[in-house]
Amino acid sequence: MQCPQCDSNRIQKIDFAKKAGASVGMVGGAASGAAGAMSGAKAGAMLGAVAGPVGGALGGLAGALLGGLMGGTAGTVVGARVGEVVDRQVLNNHRCLSCGYQFSVDEEDV
Repeated sequence: MQCPQCDSNRIQKIDFAKKAGASVGMVGGAASGAAGAMSGAKAGAMLGAVAGPVGGALGGLAGALLGGLMGGTAGTVVGARVGEVVDRQVLNNHRCLSCGYQFSVDEEDV
């Protein structure tokens, strides 16, 4: 790949929307995961109750943590994928390190 302005091959991929989408997705996913964590905490507490009161408390905590982590991870992946599409289709996602020109490239042509 070469810069259309100066023909340099020192090109950097920016991925701004991918990074932003992953961050926003992580926050949103963790929030929805936390909401789902309440039902996970209840299920974990019921399963852990077989081991007594301490097992119920630990099971509830584990269920809540897993719900938040799984939601955050899923949100990060989805946000990054959406951001990747925005980078590729909308933004000038490449920058020439020689002259600073920003441009987009059809990924199929690379």
